[in-house]
Amino acid sequence: IGWHPKEKREFGKTQLNSWITMQKSHAIANGTYVVAVNRVGVEKKRNKKIEFWGNSMIIDSNGEIIGELSNKKEEILKLSLKNPISSLENVKLFSRKCISLKDSLLRSSSGIICEFKRKSPSNNNINYKSTISEVVRGYQKAGAAGLSILTNKKYFDGNIEDIIEIRNFAEIPILRKEFIISEYQIFEAKSIGADAILLIASILTSEDILNFSSLAKSLGLEVLVEVHSYEELKKISGNNIDIIGVNNRNLDTLEIDLNNSIEMYKEIPDKFLKISESGISKVESILKLREVGYQGFLIGENFMKSDDPMEEAYNFIKEVENEI
Repeated sequence: IGWHPKEKREFGKTQLNSWITMQKSHAIANGTYVVAVNRVGVEKKRNKKIEFWGNSMIIDSNGEIIGELSNKKEEILKLSLKNPISSLENVKLFSRKCISLKDSLLRSSSGIICEFKRKSPSNNNINYKSTISEVVRGYQKAGAAGLSILTNKKYFDGNIEDIIEIRNFAEIPILRKEFIISEYQIFEAKSIGADAILLIASILTSEDILNFSSLAKSLGLEVLVEVHSYEELKKISGNNIDIIGVNNRNLDTLEIDLNNSIEMYKEIPDKFLKISESGISKVESILKLREVGYQGFLIGENFMKSDDPMEEAYNFIKEVENEI
């Protein structure tokens, strides 16, 4: 639970402290909220990842901080007050018919989704020289099946304006890549011209995935769910998910292993289109994953870290097409 330190009502403070005491929890003051984490010791023994939204720290079973999401709930609340869903629904792009990412991948000979990325948590300067417009035009010319656009500001220096900027000339589907934790972000994705959204299973519950995918489909958006493991795959239910993406990055070691996609493939029901994500930098890897059965491949940093992402993508995709 959260409590703002500027709250003047003593009754509220008393209630909060009573709740913490009753639950045998402890409070963490971070300058914005006081966050109570219930039965931390018990959760550790169960080897569960503890997540709470204050500074949005993610704590592993050993009590170590392994990551941090930006304070999305507070950010989304501010956005929704400034620009409510009713306003988003009146934006011209909201009524636009989406381009199918799934169909585009099925038609594509390479199946490659090209990503635009300025920075990442592990690399603060991937590419600040190339503009999004020139890169996207180059990706289209190269024959990309789709575009992955990061809209998270804190970790990737992206924003929704990136999608709005390219929407008027992008002829291939756009995937909005973001830490989606709220229905508001899905309405927002439709209003800025995205064709598909990413749902990250590791930060969502089964109920979240079911509800968010249902809402997205009702708006005409396609849904890509990203998983790292079989445990995350078991969270998926319903009939509103189009694509399953297997991330090859190990969340414990942060190392890349393409065998994760190979081992996960047989666990994914055939009703989903299957793609592989992260750490794909060689044509040989694409060919190997295609032999397993994957029909799509999301490639980001490999293109963006080059001096000319457009040419790098063009040469890579043409080489893949020539090898097939």
